[in-house]
Amino acid sequence: MINYTINVSDLEYFLLIMTRISMFISVAPLFSQRGVPNRVKIGLSFFISVLVFGTIHDRTPLDYNTVWGYAAIVLREGMAGLLIGFAANMATTIVAFAGRIIDMETGMSMANLVDPTTNQSESISGVLYQYVITLMLMISGLHRYLITALCQTFELIPINKAVFESTRLLDSIVTFLNDYIMLGFRICLPVFAVMLLLNAILGIMTKVAPQMNMFSVGMQLKVLTGIGTLLITVGMLPMVSEMIFGEIRKMMVTFVQALT
Repeated sequence: MINYTINVSDLEYFLLIMTRISMFISVAPLFSQRGVPNRVKIGLSFFISVLVFGTIHDRTPLDYNTVWGYAAIVLREGMAGLLIGFAANMATTIVAFAGRIIDMETGMSMANLVDPTTNQSESISGVLYQYVITLMLMISGLHRYLITALCQTFELIPINKAVFESTRLLDSIVTFLNDYIMLGFRICLPVFAVMLLLNAILGIMTKVAPQMNMFSVGMQLKVLTGIGTLLITVGMLPMVSEMIFGEIRKMMVTFVQALT
């Protein structure tokens, strides 16, 4: 017969592992989308926890005396999983930021859509870029990387060993904000440059032919030119996906180092 018995210390250790993994999956990109059923998230967290529990042989005894002490350890592991997953999820917002800039330049910022994955109002270009980049990230194996990186965090940050230093975490967020603006403008740079050139041409035409209503003509030209530029620059989306993937890896490493 198979022995299913487990002692209390191993059960406590397993629950802490599952706490970190479940918190990570609840906020990580791809896994945290509304289209993923909660049963799938719970089941995935459980089975990954079982696999990770079997690979950890050096289980340091937990240092606590009361139920409140164990609750504090659970909160620590939950916060560690949330911060690591949040670091990966932050990088995916760069695409939405670039989409808002594109819509403001092309005159489509007045038309917004409700993104069903986040239940938030997003720009048209942002939603389009978000779905295309998400599909490319899935094809490139982002889900496998996230699970692998999560499992490796138990080697770098053992159970009950996470250190929350506000200075290092703040430095990590500042680093992301720098990359956030830089990568966002790199994504929307083709449309931004074309719109800048179009505005210069419209300004010259206003001086040459003041009888023309450049406001009504300019709005139509901006929309058509913006859509044409988006169609022409479709070939750069794989490069954008690679940049987002690299930023996800960078931010996860930065936050894990801040917690060690």
